Amino acid sequence: MKKKLLSVLLCAAMVATMAAGCGSKEEPASTPAPETKEETTEPAADAEEEKTDESQAAGGELHFEIVSKGFQHQYWQAVLKGAEQKAAELGVTMDFVGPNSESDIADQVQMLNNAVNKKPAAIGLAALDTKAALDGIQAAMDAGIPIVGFDSGVPEAPEGAVYANCATDNYAAGELAAEKTYEAIKDRIANASGTVRIGVLSQDATGESLISRGLGFIDKIGELIIADGKTVNVVGNQKFVDDSKCTKTDGADVEIEVLVPASVDSALSATDCQTLLNKADTIAIYGSNQHSAEAMVTGDENLGKFGTGEGDVIAVGFDSGAVIKAAVKDGTFLGAITQAPVAMGEAVIQTLYDIANGKTVSDIDTGCQWYTAENMEDPEIAQNLYD
Repeated sequence: MKKKLLSVLLCAAMVATMAAGCGSKEEPASTPAPETKEETTEPAADAEEEKTDESQAAGGELHFEIVSKGFQHQYWQAVLKGAEQKAAELGVTMDFVGPNSESDIADQVQMLNNAVNKKPAAIGLAALDTKAALDGIQAAMDAGIPIVGFDSGVPEAPEGAVYANCATDNYAAGELAAEKTYEAIKDRIANASGTVRIGVLSQDATGESLISRGLGFIDKIGELIIADGKTVNVVGNQKFVDDSKCTKTDGADVEIEVLVPASVDSALSATDCQTLLNKADTIAIYGSNQHSAEAMVTGDENLGKFGTGEGDVIAVGFDSGAVIKAAVKDGTFLGAITQAPVAMGEAVIQTLYDIANGKTVSDIDTGCQWYTAENMEDPEIAQNLYD
């Protein structure tokens, strides 16, 4: 009896266990959650894809690398400001880099190589030395990355590497400086009983912008002097002597002396200025960029020879900045040439953007202006005078 009762109880327990096991298997099999989840995520993915397409169309996915000459001078801060403004307007991203000094050519070359390795949509380049950067330029070409030159541009680059240049016509700017200088010294040259000297200070003899500004000044002032029946000779830095188109005459009425420091160093350039000021026959000095013009102010601090009065040495600068503006305002400088650095930065980004979107581009002359104590407050001039 007991055995029979135990058998019945065991059978009942087995049936209950089987029923419970079957119930647990059926529950997940009847739940279609994974399929429902996949169906609900597909429209979200499509929406994200549409959003990305719209962003690319607006330029949001475009990234540019900008390799400048550095941040040693306020001029480059103004270029950066323009580039940042235009990048924000167009909805693109950029990296704006440059070496600590404009004599750090090897550092800029490495920055260019790094820019190429980042595979941007395009690169903006203000070359310190095109020859030194040729490998990086070729690498950009091989990778299909367009280059846009700015400021000094990229002279002697391989054909097809540089799509356009956004820069001041530096030769023409040098000519303008020469015309204004000549107006102030014309009578002194005409009435001189012996040789007189015009100094030209250049930061270096490698960058296209500085070479062009120097040669534009030398060639134009030489042309004006010769047109008035006087002779000219060019001495000093061999690059400028050799490349000048000015007719040169030994023992000339006017000697144009070009000095270039061994490295981009403010003290060295100030010493070059003093060397010229200490020559009794010097009647004018031209500094072809912010570095050289500021060195002129430093070089004259203890000599006090610059000014616009009778017998003063005429000083003409290039670019802007607080030091140069003050020298123009107080009459230490006759005047200076200003570029449009903010507009240049904007032009570089716009040109890179146009290339990336398949548009045809061409060189852009970002312009220059002559400013003096009398006109430097005019809105058209003042907008280009950075501190």
